[in-house]
Amino acid sequence: MYLPSFSTALADSAFPFNWIHDTMRLFVMYLATFFAASSPTIEAQGGSSSSGEYLIGLGIGDVTGPVVETNMMGYAFLPQTDTGLHMRQRSRAFIVADGSNPSERVLFINSDICMGDTGIRRTILSSLQSLYGDLYTPANTALVGTHAHSGVGGYLENLLPQVTSLGYVNETAAAIVSGTLKAIADAHNSLVPGNIKLGNTTLLNANRNRSPSAYLANPEWERAMYEENQDTTVTVLGFENGNGDAMGLLSFFPVHGTSLYENNTLVSGDNKGMAAWMYESYIEPSSMPGNNSFVAGFVQSNVGDTTPNTLGAYCESPGKPWDGQPCEFEHSTCGNRTEDCHGRGPGFRTSDFESNRLIGQAQFEATRTVMEDSNMTAVSGSVKSVHVYLDMTTYTFTLPNGTLARTCPAALGYSFAGGTTDGPGAFDFIQGDNTSSQNPFWEVVKRFITPAPSEEQIACHYPKPILLNSGYNHKPYDWSPGIVDVQMLRVGQFVILVMPGELTTMAGRRMRDALRARLIAEGVLDDRAYVVIAGPANTYGHYVTTREEYSVQRYEGASTIFGPATLEAYINKYSELVPYLATNATGIPSSNAAPPEQTSKAISLQTSVLVDNPPIFKHFGDVLADVESGIYHAGDTVAVRFVGANPRVCLSTPSPSLYFVLS
Repeated sequence: MYLPSFSTALADSAFPFNWIHDTMRLFVMYLATFFAASSPTIEAQGGSSSSGEYLIGLGIGDVTGPVVETNMMGYAFLPQTDTGLHMRQRSRAFIVADGSNPSERVLFINSDICMGDTGIRRTILSSLQSLYGDLYTPANTALVGTHAHSGVGGYLENLLPQVTSLGYVNETAAAIVSGTLKAIADAHNSLVPGNIKLGNTTLLNANRNRSPSAYLANPEWERAMYEENQDTTVTVLGFENGNGDAMGLLSFFPVHGTSLYENNTLVSGDNKGMAAWMYESYIEPSSMPGNNSFVAGFVQSNVGDTTPNTLGAYCESPGKPWDGQPCEFEHSTCGNRTEDCHGRGPGFRTSDFESNRLIGQAQFEATRTVMEDSNMTAVSGSVKSVHVYLDMTTYTFTLPNGTLARTCPAALGYSFAGGTTDGPGAFDFIQGDNTSSQNPFWEVVKRFITPAPSEEQIACHYPKPILLNSGYNHKPYDWSPGIVDVQMLRVGQFVILVMPGELTTMAGRRMRDALRARLIAEGVLDDRAYVVIAGPANTYGHYVTTREEYSVQRYEGASTIFGPATLEAYINKYSELVPYLATNATGIPSSNAAPPEQTSKAISLQTSVLVDNPPIFKHFGDVLADVESGIYHAGDTVAVRFVGANPRVCLSTPSPSLYFVLS
């Protein structure tokens, strides 16, 4: 059901933490439970597959976990426990292999989950090793989340995002793994010769910058290069078989999966899941969702400071003089507090589900426009991939101007607790606070949650005032990641930067431009090079802002957990790996150690279903109140009551026989 009222508890968009509100309540429960390479060799540059074709396989799998009694992932809001289903979550797998050398392949997984995760990816790769040997590896396999904030939670490996889900939820993780493996198997078993096309278009009024005051901190000359303060380009890869029949697509566009508010309790793929369902239903209207052969992946990009709430942020403060007015610009407050400042989607006057439909439809229609354009560019060239693990707690590197820079162990700032206009904070936390706490109470409270930061840590993160020094909290296991996945996939002239976090608009632009220039300068690609960002993927390393945006310390800057040099660090490391994407590159790049496995020692405080029986003299499936006779029209509500079991009892992928059809 739709809950029209706004929640005012601390939350945000992935990952807001309702920390002081929820963590203090759960921290004691956790404690109680705890205490009971080489350089590349390049033989030649450029080139293309000799056959002029690729091997292409696509698949889809259901990854919906328990749709009741489980906290949802994204807003980190303890009361947001799911009560039912809006639409099922799915993983979509895309395999592209070099037609002349099929062992050179990439596997791109686009999943209706909030973000990729180290533990989930590790389990998937282990299963793929057992099934296919060395065909699918950490280097060529990417797990990307659509960043939906209304999916089932509890699947991430680090402790921090587990708090509101009462720890690790194995049922959620198992559903993601099994459904993703099914999608991969379908893609692997359906490989056929085919071709790939590339195109793009501009999409307006489907996203908005939710932190414009931070964006304005970027240099004026740089901002003048762009018409908008958010990216508006939709990039589409179209896949077709050797006969020219469409097989599927990947559509890249940055917009947060926060069309559905934090008071929604129905599991959903949010606006990107909606766009995928619309496109797949458009191509195969007679197929049940999930049983389609055409696969449409709507991919998240540099999403950090974007929002689908395109009408802007307004004060919801009944009885106050500022009610209905735009939120204060610098801090997104209403009467000096964040709780009442909420973004409004295009369907605001109807419901957030209508907003979700409209933002999904906008992406669907823009993508369809590109796919039906006969002037799409052919993709041609080699298939390559590269991957390393990078320790972001101590990464030291040299900036282009010769200055030495370094990243820091993870820490979150005070504005992290201020939330965003998609999910505002609480108490006296605000966005855009780059000073020491104005309330000494929080200085005391925070020391009971994470260790006090050292002078070195404070200096490293400056000007971020540290609220949660999570990189130094390892009990009962790591609260935040320290080692992240750095990965790039190449198909012809098309390169995907698979990013372990949420890049803001300008951070993404700098990242793309730097890597495209490096690809051309190294002779890996010519000026046809086309670079996109996909994420948050593989590891969730929170946010990535520009150094200028970081100085403002709105939510995104406060959530840039590895410090002000994070973006430059990623540009440096990804640039170092560019030669490994050359057509005849060999060798394996040097890498830090893989992050530690933590799933086996994960805490889970969620109770299981103890008893689930039908009422006396009734059976599961019995109809209690049938549909009323009469004439119904599109959009009418049809109601029926029947005896149903707890969905947590059986999480196996539903078969078609479990659906019912009204005719």
